[in-house]
Amino acid sequence: MCDLLRINTDRGVMLSDNKSRFSINGKPVYHFVGTSTFSEYTVVHVGCVAKINPAAPLDKVCVLSCGISTGLGATLNVAKPPKGSSVAIFGLGAVGLAAAEGARIAGAARIIGIDLNPKRFNEAKKFGVTEFVNPKDHDKPVQEVIAEMTDGGVDRSVECTGNVNAMISAFECVHDGWGVAVLVGVPNKDDSFKTHPVNLLNERTLKGTFFGNYKPRSDLPSVVEKYMNKELELEKFITHEVPFAEINKAFEYMLSGDGLRCIIRMDA
Repeated sequence: MCDLLRINTDRGVMLSDNKSRFSINGKPVYHFVGTSTFSEYTVVHVGCVAKINPAAPLDKVCVLSCGISTGLGATLNVAKPPKGSSVAIFGLGAVGLAAAEGARIAGAARIIGIDLNPKRFNEAKKFGVTEFVNPKDHDKPVQEVIAEMTDGGVDRSVECTGNVNAMISAFECVHDGWGVAVLVGVPNKDDSFKTHPVNLLNERTLKGTFFGNYKPRSDLPSVVEKYMNKELELEKFITHEVPFAEINKAFEYMLSGDGLRCIIRMDA
């Protein structure tokens, strides 16, 4: 059932009859990732619906639908950093900052942000990032820089870029014996992950995750409660708001890297 739902979600049709519920001038308009949330009213499969606290403000918790939950869950559910530990976050976009937020919630003592864009460093402080590394500032691999900073490597790392070299660095920068690296970014289909086998023999652990290991229907309500209880701060992820008529601006903000999350208001 789950496999069928994912296949039909990719095709943009409903599971029951392989057809779209939308059309224009007699031609089908396909459902975007199974939700079609760029429309004022929508039809979705029951498996794509999660019931949340009715008091939760939708213009805030809507950002939990994808990237923020992915980064948060990658840290809290997969990396699981112990309190007082060190965590490296590769990529300080919205997903990476959500991973940093997860490390902050978990009580990590050191949260090291790695990014090629120095403009992101000040913003990242709001999410608990304590130190910053720009690989372009060093003449050695960034994993070696982090190992020197942390006396052998960090306890946990979370990769949120999709760049295979960053994935390798994230794995090789964790400490021998107990270090755990979690891959979140989606690589190009032809990329190959290459590392020396001794990195595995030395008891480093490599993991991957989809949607932060959250099950949307059963787990998203609890993430919403983290926000309602002021444990999770969502407002700092929302950098822009636009009316639906200016939806292309939202894509421009995303492509330029000028924003984290943009709210599109259907009624404006």
